[in-house]
Amino acid sequence: MSWVDVGSAADLSESTPLSVDVDGLALVVVRCGNDIYAVEDRCTHDGEPLDGAEVESCQIICPRHGARFCLRTGEALTPPAYEPLRTYVARAENGRLLLEQPD
Repeated sequence: MSWVDVGSAADLSESTPLSVDVDGLALVVVRCGNDIYAVEDRCTHDGEPLDGAEVESCQIICPRHGARFCLRTGEALTPPAYEPLRTYVARAENGRLLLEQPD
């Protein structure tokens, strides 16, 4: 298993997703309590980035149409999205934010 350092864990928030790029793959990373989650930066409803998304109760909310996704599983929770987001393994270690190298 290979890990990629994407920045300082101090930059991570529970209310605002942190956009990162891993080898050309756009992801957003969010802290929810003590856990860290990473999902693809693309709403499955319209294919657009989740820029400006809000986070509430471990859910990321698309800023355009309000679709909600579970950060833990990627599951689409509300219309107009029905397809899940891809999820990625993330962790904080020694003050750094690490993501498992995506396939």
